[in-house]
Amino acid sequence: MATTAIVLLVAIALGCGLLVAALDPRAAGFWMAIERRLSALRAGTVSVGGFEMPFLAAGKGEALVLIHGFGGDKDNFTRVARHLGAHFHVVIPDLPGFGDASRDPAASYDIASQVTRVRAFVDALGLGRIHLGGNSMGGFIAAQYAATYPDDVRSLWLVDAAGFEGAFETDVIRRYATTGETVLLVRSRQGFDELMSKVMHRHAWVPPAVLHALADRGIRDRPLHDRIFQEIGAGSPTLEPIAAAIRAPTLIVWGRNDQILNPGVAAHMQASIAGSEVMLLAETGHLPMVERPRQVAAAYLEFIARRAGPGRAIH
Repeated sequence: MATTAIVLLVAIALGCGLLVAALDPRAAGFWMAIERRLSALRAGTVSVGGFEMPFLAAGKGEALVLIHGFGGDKDNFTRVARHLGAHFHVVIPDLPGFGDASRDPAASYDIASQVTRVRAFVDALGLGRIHLGGNSMGGFIAAQYAATYPDDVRSLWLVDAAGFEGAFETDVIRRYATTGETVLLVRSRQGFDELMSKVMHRHAWVPPAVLHALADRGIRDRPLHDRIFQEIGAGSPTLEPIAAAIRAPTLIVWGRNDQILNPGVAAHMQASIAGSEVMLLAETGHLPMVERPRQVAAAYLEFIARRAGPGRAIH
């Protein structure tokens, strides 16, 4: 009887401890470490142009570099990487100005500048010709990279990507154009909760500790990110004039319920990038790789196996 009571007390204590850890922002690292471990991701850092760019990596083989969106970080791809590491050397950096990367208030963060940094990152790691993917702003960067270095990109994976005319035709972006306010620029934890409700249609579970830590980081970053948001809008030309230079097999994935960027632009992107394919996901928002990681990864793997040609198979 006494032993049973002790076991029960230990179980209650462990449960309470996990509950506290789930709520305390200081425990965010603990939860992220678990996620990364489940995806066999290891951490590293590269110095690029005066910036420190932390990254996560897993697997072996041809390199697949994944680029996060505005306000995001490398862990946006942690769950989808779980289904890709057996097929690729997956490498996921934090872009300068975001995540755990360094920040320089005087630097430029327009798309062309970030493309240059991603190129230096790829060179620093000796990745050679890469498969390249990106979400939202990261998709804009990935597409411009593929147009700028067409011989160095094996395939292109655009997930709810910015960069084409009409992508900003949503209520969220129209509000910013008329008021200067947007849910993408976080002022408070409550504002971060609103952001999460806008970017995800299917709410994947994330420990509150992680959400609180991300909210606090977003609040700290608001002045810099406000400038970056304006810089991307005003100083980064759209992709239409250079899209024809993209030669890599391209898969365009978009959540039909995306409230941040207009899903209707996927057809325009397909018409602009020769030989590209589109996959629209029902009941999915702006972050398909978070909301449906297994399905999104499977679609990309099938695309690569089918489009890469004889002698290139995914095992």
